Amino acid sequence: MTNTQANLRIAYMTGEYPRATDTFIQREVAALRTRGIHVQTLSIRKPHNKENVGPETQAERDRTFYVFPPKPVQILGSHLKLFASSPVRYLKAMKTAMCVRAPGLKSLVWQMAYFMEAGVIARKMQLENLSHLHNHFSNSSCSVAMIAAEMANFTFSFTMHGPMEFFEPKYWRIDEKIRRATFVACISHFCRSQAMIFGPQDKWPKMHIIHCGVDPALFTPVTHTGVGKRLLFVGRLAGVKGMPVLLDALAKLKADHPDVLLTVAGDGPDRQRLTEQCRRLGIEANVKFLGYQSQQQVRELLYQTDVFVMASFAEGVPVVLMEALAAGVPVVATQIAGIPELVEPGINGYLVPPGDADALAERVNALLKDASLRQQLGTAGRTKVEAEFNIYSEAARLTEVMTAALAGKVLAVRLP
Repeated sequence: MTNTQANLRIAYMTGEYPRATDTFIQREVAALRTRGIHVQTLSIRKPHNKENVGPETQAERDRTFYVFPPKPVQILGSHLKLFASSPVRYLKAMKTAMCVRAPGLKSLVWQMAYFMEAGVIARKMQLENLSHLHNHFSNSSCSVAMIAAEMANFTFSFTMHGPMEFFEPKYWRIDEKIRRATFVACISHFCRSQAMIFGPQDKWPKMHIIHCGVDPALFTPVTHTGVGKRLLFVGRLAGVKGMPVLLDALAKLKADHPDVLLTVAGDGPDRQRLTEQCRRLGIEANVKFLGYQSQQQVRELLYQTDVFVMASFAEGVPVVLMEALAAGVPVVATQIAGIPELVEPGINGYLVPPGDADALAERVNALLKDASLRQQLGTAGRTKVEAEFNIYSEAARLTEVMTAALAGKVLAVRLP
């Protein structure tokens, strides 16, 4: 750790923090703090209580500053103070907010809300003597970060995940955020390629690949024996995760594995619909819905798992796949976005076409039947995570990029 790093006082922000599904942000924050960097977490809203799933999450809740619920005195006071200290800068930030908004009355209302939130964030940055704001995701909270940075004259950066922002890049003005940011962290080569489509070409050098990661030391590798029957899915129960396809595949697997069991750790809007699908397919006894689980509970579930399964239609590089591989559990996932950068077919798992229940069932079936294959792929998976997705290595790289960027330097982009 250098003296420059030790003197860094930064803020981390996203729309809702900490959620049960964003352990990757919590780990990144913790890893930066171990490097001696002061990190103040900020969030627009506090997540629902059902997302408070463990001691790590509770600890982050206790130390995070929330804009909502709104306090009129705080909002008014923040904006008055910012305007009084620099009217020109304040009005310039207002102009920026209006110039980068999407067309339409609804977008105008939302942008005015972002401007009000930005004032609270900007004033908090001043009061806490924070010099840089890093935002996770490039949608609404990143809009707030960009406006706040101009309002109070500090720098900002963001981590781009995708894929949702890639569906509406013009609405979220990804181009302008890339142009104004001190640097952009992209979670995968695929993610960076999308940013290169939207961002100005002269800004490509400041788009760096910083993986999300896990601490492999927290995971004891599974020893695989006999015919497997235990499958695990961890994630949000929403259409984008492809759960109906996974349940169809499970129904097919039941023919050869009548006692196969899929454990589902997560919750979401589609839970009731998925429960009904289980009844229709006659697999109620083969599926166990647990709801959201803590980090420790997920690790314990992995130790009882033969194959990790994911049928998603849209992802970045899922951290839960890294966790499974770190635990020596082979994975079967869909061949989309950045997943092939983590899952190597026939080496540490298998990839299948999205929406193909037959291919998913076939690959899972092969793994359940062959313990030696599961062991081979699981061992290779842990090696992959240790080498390329270790949270401490990635935090070191992020610190290096951030320190250089704040000093006005541009590091070479890390490529394979």
